[in-house]
Amino acid sequence: MKRIILELGAGTALHGGQYTKAAVRAAQDALHHSSLSFLKALKIDPKSMQVEVTIGVQQPDKVHAEAVKAAFPHGQITVKVVKGGLDVVDEENDDVTAIASARSR
Repeated sequence: MKRIILELGAGTALHGGQYTKAAVRAAQDALHHSSLSFLKALKIDPKSMQVEVTIGVQQPDKVHAEAVKAAFPHGQITVKVVKGGLDVVDEENDDVTAIASARSR
């Protein structure tokens, strides 16, 4: 497999430490930075693309990878969730802002 495109994105869930929400937003952010118009020009079926997504959050086990996968409209999607991102803890209000990073290629 050859990498043709690399996109990066960031997503935030402002309250409640919602890691899946932050991860999906990061994936969508990465998607919104790309245009795959070359697929049509080269007569490549978008369904045949292999898309590898890596999500970084502080608590990887709290991300539902299938929800991240559903954010991508085309291709054969694989999602890997790793430790990364950032938690911003509001101790005074017992709340967590989850910040996720995404890389798709």
